[in-house]
Amino acid sequence: MLASLPMSSSLIDPPVASTVPASEVFTAAPVATRLHATVAAQLATPVSTPSASTAPAFGTEARPFGVRGRKLSVHEVLAALVEDGLVDAEQARIAGDYSRLSQARRHALVEIAQRKLHCVKPPHQVLDLETLSVWMAGRFGLELAHIDPLKVDLSRIADVMSSTYASRFDILPLGIRGSEIVVATCEPMIDEWVDELSQLLRKRIHRVAANPADIARYVVEFYSLARSVRGAHKSGPANANANGFEQLVELGRSGRSFDANDQHVITIVDWLWQYAFEQRASDIHLEPRRELGVVRFRIDGVLHSVYQVPPAVMSAMTSRIKLLGRMDVVEKRRPQDGRIKTRTADGREVELRLSTLPTAFGEKLVMRIFDPEVLQRGFGDLGFSDDDLARWNEMTRAPNGIVLVTGPTGSGKTTTLYSTLRQLATDEVNVCTVEDPIEMVEPAFNQMQVQSGIDLGFSEGIRALMRQDPDIIMVGEIRDLDTAQMAVQAALTGHLVLSTLHTNDSASAITRLLDLGVPSFLLNATVLGVMAQRLVRVLCKHCKAPTDGEPDQRWEAMIRPYKARRPQSTWRAVGCLECRNTGYRGRAGLYEILTMNDDIRGLINGQPDLSAIRSRAMRDGMKPLRLSGAMKVAAGQTTMEEVLRNAPAID
Repeated sequence: MLASLPMSSSLIDPPVASTVPASEVFTAAPVATRLHATVAAQLATPVSTPSASTAPAFGTEARPFGVRGRKLSVHEVLAALVEDGLVDAEQARIAGDYSRLSQARRHALVEIAQRKLHCVKPPHQVLDLETLSVWMAGRFGLELAHIDPLKVDLSRIADVMSSTYASRFDILPLGIRGSEIVVATCEPMIDEWVDELSQLLRKRIHRVAANPADIARYVVEFYSLARSVRGAHKSGPANANANGFEQLVELGRSGRSFDANDQHVITIVDWLWQYAFEQRASDIHLEPRRELGVVRFRIDGVLHSVYQVPPAVMSAMTSRIKLLGRMDVVEKRRPQDGRIKTRTADGREVELRLSTLPTAFGEKLVMRIFDPEVLQRGFGDLGFSDDDLARWNEMTRAPNGIVLVTGPTGSGKTTTLYSTLRQLATDEVNVCTVEDPIEMVEPAFNQMQVQSGIDLGFSEGIRALMRQDPDIIMVGEIRDLDTAQMAVQAALTGHLVLSTLHTNDSASAITRLLDLGVPSFLLNATVLGVMAQRLVRVLCKHCKAPTDGEPDQRWEAMIRPYKARRPQSTWRAVGCLECRNTGYRGRAGLYEILTMNDDIRGLINGQPDLSAIRSRAMRDGMKPLRLSGAMKVAAGQTTMEEVLRNAPAID
């Protein structure tokens, strides 16, 4: 079907009751005061609706213009704009004169949009192509469709009509809804194709209007991709279902296979990357299934199914990407890692980290997309508050010691560490890293990758780096006692060591190192602090809308054991073109920073009390993850649902 694929929605976790004694509530006054200030600032800001209301009112009454069976002309469109009072007669005359001089054969709306006329009605905005498309849809009484390539089943496009037919009438099929086919058009007065398609396909045709530039672009791209998929499928093996358990049994036998350099396969892979970059995807998943391979993008932390291809074509795509990543294309029985550096259409360099995994129905491939521009962002853009940044800088500017960042996979630890190292990597210091694998290649660092095949692990890497006269060492992850001991030795000998751990919160990092076998006196002597972090989706600034404040019970449960007034109004996700109708665009960090001091060091012994360490840190000013999220909710940056879904409860 051409129907749009459903979008995943956020799940709301119920708030977990706090186990901190009631006596602790009043000892966290400094942090609660800051939350009060955030809420007060939010309450003092007048609530305004999104900027969508600034568009000129076009009316809803259908009033067609032009000649039936003929494309709209520039003069017909200008006359209708003058009739609606959107442009004056002089503007229309000048624009018409320019169109007579133009030799290009463009759609009338495209021609007028290039003149950048200003609307006569307030707020006198420029009549760009999108605004003119909205106006045209209203004049002809049509629904305006915004074409999202990730919601169109491209494999069925050619089944509805040919590319020649679509180009002839400036139309594009978008989806099937039961017995109805949705077709976009930018020439409303040409409609003879409606009866032809209805009789041929035995379905009712539902016309919608669309931006003419979008139709011109996607007619070419959609049909080119559909032809590539079909061409690759026809040139592949006869038994396309041999990607499952059966293929594992037949390994080593000769047989036909796809050529990874086939032009059809190259086109599909190029399309895949192009749309992933355009949609701000952080990960691309190629998942082989029994019947169809599934392509999914992770956008703002949520996976979206975007396309389905035959299993044999999926295998060819995987081979093509492995070839570009300098991986062993023939080996499909064991996991492999690789990397590709490519360039986007606008000239930005992007790195992709590749990882394959043998599954029941073939090789699963995941590509993690790293945008080097992320490292150029300031800590404020990453979500650090002024207090968080001050505490973080205090730890990372120390001459020696261990600084840890904790959190699950995909919580932004790498971005935080790389951004920090980039600021620390001046000409006066030597920054060295040992990683598995190297996440992003940064010229300012000396980066080494772990090679387990030759017994080069993290501990061996740190030992080697110690002889390279380093000032700052970054260890990808502390996984075992050997690595932890080498990190401690590096800190004791005057080096600043930054590393990551996988724990739920900052205080748990202390007990994790003790569990690995690091003596408590060495932790007290070397660890400067621990930061736990999570990522939450940020509300789209183009469509977020104010709503009544959250219920008192939910607010109190989220910030317990702290006390702060509930904001009178918060913001909710709505959905628009800018955020692909999700209501969110981008992500920001929640941070919980534990700074070591004499009081906390006194609690670290052979059998430390985790609750006591956490309570002491909260009294010293540490903001738990949920409290950090509550401040972002009060500031209108995210929603309570996002905070509850991503941040653990305050114990």
